[in-house]
Amino acid sequence: MPTPTRRRFLRQLSAGLLTTALLEQTYAETLAAPQSAFGPNDRINLVCIGLGIQGHNDIRAALQHPGIELVGVCDLYTGRLERAREVYGAELFVTRDYRELLSRPDVDAVIVATPDHWHDTITIAALDAGKHVYCEKPMVQQLDEGHAVLEAEQRNPGVLIVGSQRVSSILTEQAREIYRRGDLGQLVLVETFNDRFSALGAWQYSIPRDASPETVDWDTFLKDTGDRPFDAKRFFRWRNYRDYGTGVAGDLFVHLFSGAHRILDSMGPERIFSTGGLRYWNDGRDVPDVFIASCDYGKQAGHPAFNMQLRVNFVDGGGGGSRIRFVGTEGSLDVTDSGLTLQRKTLSDAPGYGGWDAFGTFSAAGQEEFKTWYQEQYPPTPPAVVGPDEWNYRTPEGYSDHVHHFGNWFEAIRGGGKVVQDGAFGFRAAAPSLAANTSYFERKIVEWDPETMQVV
Repeated sequence: MPTPTRRRFLRQLSAGLLTTALLEQTYAETLAAPQSAFGPNDRINLVCIGLGIQGHNDIRAALQHPGIELVGVCDLYTGRLERAREVYGAELFVTRDYRELLSRPDVDAVIVATPDHWHDTITIAALDAGKHVYCEKPMVQQLDEGHAVLEAEQRNPGVLIVGSQRVSSILTEQAREIYRRGDLGQLVLVETFNDRFSALGAWQYSIPRDASPETVDWDTFLKDTGDRPFDAKRFFRWRNYRDYGTGVAGDLFVHLFSGAHRILDSMGPERIFSTGGLRYWNDGRDVPDVFIASCDYGKQAGHPAFNMQLRVNFVDGGGGGSRIRFVGTEGSLDVTDSGLTLQRKTLSDAPGYGGWDAFGTFSAAGQEEFKTWYQEQYPPTPPAVVGPDEWNYRTPEGYSDHVHHFGNWFEAIRGGGKVVQDGAFGFRAAAPSLAANTSYFERKIVEWDPETMQVV
């Protein structure tokens, strides 16, 4: 990346703002498009498999777009099927068997919002059934499942997008432009966190009073994880257990990796090490509630080697929140859920002197001699101080990157285009997250080849 001057930064800033303005306009126009503008061939019949928290969020985001019709849903708990009909219409087709939805010829597109251990199986089955697929993150639960999904994507015409919505955000696109212009200078470090301070944030979800083997298809839920007596806690709080979920890494690290990789055009890290522990939410779960990872990124096209740190803490007394911070030799860029802040400060290559430097330990004559030499060796240059040292951008009121992400998918389905988070991108975000789990539970550093997407 070139190292820009302050003057260059300000000259190009207006171009970046124009890009964001166009994204905002396109987003608004898409949502405002009338239903009548879409003919029969443009209408997309959608189904959702998995009606937990994210399944309902996905449906709501998808239906913000014109020309989308929800024609069926699947869940293993009857109460959620009843709720779907209450919300989306009494005539909605509901089932406990996802294969009934995939066999319907009128279904065009499938949302896979199940627990993580079902992602690969249903995604592959849906693609092989000729459907377009929106698979919730992480794309897979285990590292060795990724390539089978990529092969299914390659052999089928359906459009696969992975559901880490921040990669479609106008904030991400603005940050990407800032980085690509070189406004941070040389990138050296990425710091990220996603903290929470509530029981719900720590996955202690509500359990319905009628939960029982009669209202829950427990055997199907278990899949290949082994026989176990019915346990409502495991079914409704599945993120707490390694059998069905991917813990902190698969729920939250994957968002941080996705956003950073999109901004940097990176394929991912080469070495992953993690640590942490179960510090507070000791409710029977077998995954940590404090998790920290360090990653080494080697040289890739467009940027030098750098390091990335990730942290999740479910006992954050500050109230929680999320941020990705990019640190470079010319400044830093903070990206949050609702805005970004660019701070500019040039790091001089000239060695400094004075203050707490060894310069103060020289004799008076030695100091004078050093000053004379220094001024000859490093003559002062006039600073290009033009404009502010800090610049902020916030998303428009009502903007949703979740809705925007679905728009990217629908546009690709209708126009045969590309999605921002295809299978390879999704796996390259999931893989270091899953490798962080491997590092934690097996107490080792994981070596990863981000190009071939294989453990070294």
